[in-house]
Amino acid sequence: MERIIERTDDGSATLFVPELNEHYHSTKGARTESQHIFIDMGLKASSAASPRILEIGFGTGLNAWLTLKEAERSGRNIHYTGLELYPLDWQTVEQLSYISGDEQLTIHRKQSVTDEPSTSNGEQQPAIELFKQLHTSPWGKDVQLTSHFTLRKIETDVNQWITEKRFDTIYFDAFAPEKQPEMWSQELFNRLYVLLDKGGILTTYCAKGIVRRMLQSAGFTVERLPGPPGGKREILRARK
Repeated sequence: MERIIERTDDGSATLFVPELNEHYHSTKGARTESQHIFIDMGLKASSAASPRILEIGFGTGLNAWLTLKEAERSGRNIHYTGLELYPLDWQTVEQLSYISGDEQLTIHRKQSVTDEPSTSNGEQQPAIELFKQLHTSPWGKDVQLTSHFTLRKIETDVNQWITEKRFDTIYFDAFAPEKQPEMWSQELFNRLYVLLDKGGILTTYCAKGIVRRMLQSAGFTVERLPGPPGGKREILRARK
């Protein structure tokens, strides 16, 4: 599929797919949308000490990147599983310029019981190197990118995926229901409910009534929340 790079209102970029007439992110702000819906309303709302995250639609890796940054900020150990049927190559993602060339990320190593209390602010690493690893690391394997963030990418259709694993948070970031109706079915939401541990959270940008009712039918308790600044009026957060 052809993909065209477009700038969004907050200055960050997204991809437009002419074949679907659909964008990967909100044109009102790609980074703003991801941060608000999946990090602030999803990950930060989880009480899990070491969150296990499942993302439906790995895409450009923006949600994973913001999650990695939050893992380093909070010190929580995160295992991140990203599902993607149509992976993007690094050359495409690199052109989105999510990371400036001189940007550094502070990486904190885990302290062992024998370590002296540290006053260090952590080790500075080039952010672009870590972001590239999100996309170039092997599929189907656990890859520990930092001491607090482990990634497993799986090239698959979620409707065909079988797993015994359970998760604390699900980022549901598929293309819109009118573009990918097979990704917004009662059967899939029923399966996702089972994949969440008790108290788990699912967040999505789509606040359509039919989606809310399907989530409720699956067993979730669903709440409407304010959407990202300058973007959609409402989003959905579902709890098990």
